Amino acid sequence: MCSEAPNIPLLRPYQMGSFSLSHRIVLAPLTRQRSYNNVPQPHAFLYYSQRTTEGGLPIAEATGISETSRGYLHTPGIWTKEQIEAWKPIVDAVHAKGGIFFCLIWHVGRVSSIEFQPNGQAPISCTDRPLTLQSTGNEVGQFSPPRRLKTDEIPQVVNEFTFAARNAIEAGFDGVEIHGAHGYIIDQFMKDQVNDRTDKYGGYLENRCRFALEVVEAVVNEIGADKVGIKLSPFGDYMESGDSNPEALGLYMAEALNDYKILYCHMVEPRMETAEERTECAYSLLPMRKAFKGTFIVGGGYRREDGNKAVEENNADLIAYGRIFLANPDLPRRFELNAPLNQYDRETFYTPDPVIGYTDYPFLDATT
Repeated sequence: MCSEAPNIPLLRPYQMGSFSLSHRIVLAPLTRQRSYNNVPQPHAFLYYSQRTTEGGLPIAEATGISETSRGYLHTPGIWTKEQIEAWKPIVDAVHAKGGIFFCLIWHVGRVSSIEFQPNGQAPISCTDRPLTLQSTGNEVGQFSPPRRLKTDEIPQVVNEFTFAARNAIEAGFDGVEIHGAHGYIIDQFMKDQVNDRTDKYGGYLENRCRFALEVVEAVVNEIGADKVGIKLSPFGDYMESGDSNPEALGLYMAEALNDYKILYCHMVEPRMETAEERTECAYSLLPMRKAFKGTFIVGGGYRREDGNKAVEENNADLIAYGRIFLANPDLPRRFELNAPLNQYDRETFYTPDPVIGYTDYPFLDATT
């Protein structure tokens, strides 16, 4: 990047723990559904390396922690030796370009159906209340009614997150991001619209956040706090997982996470109430930004201008870009030059094709 790049807030270097980042533009984790049979494929080598710069931070797509974590076709896992070995060359490709690579570890909870579950069993969750919405097209069939986890079963799921984190480090990742957002299992426990438990994991806010913090503690103890981040969407209502007091939830988690000294917290903007488009919203992440002592990453419908503004005003350390980074593999370069952006094609987000909508978006030098 040119010498004037640091004058652009998004292109200023940043020290994230022991990781020296050359800019503030993060590749958000994006489900791509091209990992056939839950095994990462060679074409992911190109996808991630295309979007990696020296000192850049890509976060890998949501990656399952166990057989029961599945809810979508062709999403990668990291619970088997085959999956670990398949991730290794992909991680090596990112490192070869000087990138820092984190893996988003994931359990979908009730966002699943019996056809994805071992032996056709019911998906697990904090509740036995099913989703009422229909399949969105990224899943097969209908969501199946979940089975409420017994209190003494919850530590097993915590252990699965720990096992996945250890496997991610074995695969060569620099760290993991725990998926606590978007209506998946950790979010299900945290949100009072979903969690109807009466044991120590339900009721009061502190109880509803207990599972999330137990996962954080276990993963920190396994791989070290300097390699751990978490993704949260306290204001979101993804997959019917809303909360009656999202600001209190977000603030409680931001403060509680400080006890574990994790590397970063990645929060989704309140304006992204659903995964589709940004909306006007009176809420702000600023209280959480002020409360959390580590690196604070924000994401959700950001563009060049408001990303620069967020960094300049110290409202965030790093900005996660999803759809526009998908469509513009050289996004930091385009932001540097304020160049036109390719438009993303929503119709090809989740097609299983190894090229179309995946590695075929043109670079800037290919469009001039």
